[in-house]
Amino acid sequence: MPTSSASTTDSAKSSSGGVQSLERAFDLLERMADAGGEVGLSELSASSGLPLPTIHRLMRTLVACGYVRQQSNRRYALGPRLIRLGESSARLLGTWARPYLARLVEETGETANMALLDGDEIVYVAQVPSKHSMRMFTEVGRRVLPHSTGVGKALLAAFPDAEVRALLARTGMPAATDRTITTPEGFLAALEEVRTAGYAVDDSEQEIGVRCLAVPVPDSPTAAAISISGPAGRVTESATGKIVPVLQQVAAELSEVLSNPGGTTV
Repeated sequence: MPTSSASTTDSAKSSSGGVQSLERAFDLLERMADAGGEVGLSELSASSGLPLPTIHRLMRTLVACGYVRQQSNRRYALGPRLIRLGESSARLLGTWARPYLARLVEETGETANMALLDGDEIVYVAQVPSKHSMRMFTEVGRRVLPHSTGVGKALLAAFPDAEVRALLARTGMPAATDRTITTPEGFLAALEEVRTAGYAVDDSEQEIGVRCLAVPVPDSPTAAAISISGPAGRVTESATGKIVPVLQQVAAELSEVLSNPGGTTV
């Protein structure tokens, strides 16, 4: 009996050590993503609190698996094998969101969308169309620049102004319509309005005659927002007051699902 007990304890320690290594490896990948995708070992050590030998051992394993690449400058960058994982998880994210978007359509009558911030672009990952004969349609997978969209404003409102300016400098601010915001100062002012109001508006800035209301999904594992869009004649100022609380409630419920490590069934 004592031998069996000691064996069980050793096994538990071994199992715990293995899980800890996985947790540390994923933590390093997330820290790399937060740092822009490329980082040095000393930076990872400073931010994670792990000793350099531990980080070096974990990074060596991640490099061997293709999830990290070592650059010629000896810094480490996220590797190409993560792309396949990211594309698959984005598709699943859209699948999980669809029942919530369907509820938005039922309660607001307008087309509901979910979008992510992918690099410097907005990508739409899910949509449930309105039942109206006149309705909005955005192809899932479509990419747009964030400065002309409600979801873009909702997502970038969480970023510091300096990061927003840097993004706008990289993408430019082309006008999709004559109502598109085309200056950094104008866009930063709009983001301040989003922070104050708790929701974002695209008022014919992406397409003439189309009005969109959007809110972020809090605590989402990746920056995500949901929105409704419809003709400006239906998505009026008076309708906004009724629609926004529904958007915020659905976003909160979706957040619980996405932030639950064990998963949940709708």
